[in-house]
Amino acid sequence: MPLLSRQQRSAAVTLHQIPNTIKTDSFWMPFTANRQFKKAPRLFSSAEGMHYTTVDGRKVIDGSAGLWCVNAGHGRKQIAAAVERQLMTLDFAPTFQMGHPLAFDFAERLAEIAPKGLDRIFFTNSGSESVDTALKIALAYHRATGQSSRTRLIGRERGYHGVGFGGTSVGGMVANRRAFATLLPGVDHIRHTHDLSRNAFAKDQPEHGAELADDLERLVGLHGAETIAAVIVEPVPGSTAVLPPPKGYLQRLREICDKHGILLIFDEVITGFGRLGTPFAANFFGVTPDLMTTAKGITNGTIPCGAVFASRKVHDGMMVGPENQMELFHGYTYSAHPTACAAGIATLDIYKDEGLLTRGASIAEYWRDALHSLKGLPNVVDIRNCGLMGAVELAPRAGVVGARGYDVMVDCFNTGLYLRMSGDSFAMSPPLIVEKSHIDQMVSILGDAIKKVA
Repeated sequence: MPLLSRQQRSAAVTLHQIPNTIKTDSFWMPFTANRQFKKAPRLFSSAEGMHYTTVDGRKVIDGSAGLWCVNAGHGRKQIAAAVERQLMTLDFAPTFQMGHPLAFDFAERLAEIAPKGLDRIFFTNSGSESVDTALKIALAYHRATGQSSRTRLIGRERGYHGVGFGGTSVGGMVANRRAFATLLPGVDHIRHTHDLSRNAFAKDQPEHGAELADDLERLVGLHGAETIAAVIVEPVPGSTAVLPPPKGYLQRLREICDKHGILLIFDEVITGFGRLGTPFAANFFGVTPDLMTTAKGITNGTIPCGAVFASRKVHDGMMVGPENQMELFHGYTYSAHPTACAAGIATLDIYKDEGLLTRGASIAEYWRDALHSLKGLPNVVDIRNCGLMGAVELAPRAGVVGARGYDVMVDCFNTGLYLRMSGDSFAMSPPLIVEKSHIDQMVSILGDAIKKVA
């Protein structure tokens, strides 16, 4: 292994940033074909603004805001400074029977931008934890209000709700479920809304499919409304490659839940914090859930953090019994961690000062038209968009699902674009600071890769 030069040492370059010197055996990578990746690693060493820099010094435009989380762009010194100050002031404080001021300040700031009525905040550390927390709150709420028969949870096919046992159980992505035989009992799923036969190449929300929300009525008839605690959906599924809801679908789902006393949970881990050109998807679609899960953009991806936004109805319904009695037997060691709160408040300051929670609305049309310009390229069978989310779907190679998608993804990386691959689809959602020139570059690189791999 070569020695570091004096120049490298002074620039704080580590051995991990020098090509061909990193040892890859020890790190068991998540959601990765480890053996395939480690034969030809794709490694980032730094990031700023809209770009990553690879270990060999190439600039790669970030087409997916990291993992849907770097909403304000990379390298925000304001957040880093807030984290440093907090670590030097209060590195940790418990929030079990104790507290620290930043936790309450951060909750107040989140309540200010929340959809009306969703202003009670429970802190977690990730989207997966937010989902499991929301599911538990739903169950606990019904028990506290005298409806303990409501224990059933309803998810949706092709939904992704993290990797906890609760989120995996209500999730509907087959590969995420089939390897884990033991999942939660009492879980069912409504149909997904992906319909290429009627909605291929739809711009924004598809015209057809609002009636698919009625599948919840089928499960009410099968199980009985009195057994169902909650329905959880992503307003716009992201991990399954961006499936905008048909017009009227979410409104219809809300009406059915109200009719039968079922709590509606929106998983906004991806769509939250400006992704659609509004603070939350609930604002964008004009539908307010009873519980809303968030994470990712809450700290611009800098420090792990998540939050469940609860309605007054749910929160106040649990504030019963003696005052010295815990209302919810649930929480995490790092709930409202001081450093995460500091990062979150600094992130909200940036969102406010730069108007990033609504900026996407001003560029969404350009984004939509640029993506749909790829229609007609070889093997492109669908293009979808909503706000600053988008996806391009390719036909799979015969008998080898995902192979064409992988080849396109690698070609994009090699020519300067990072995007998320989901089978033979590509999900894209850039940082909210994106400019039209960035969009042009992203679409050009992806289009060339599709043509080359065809």
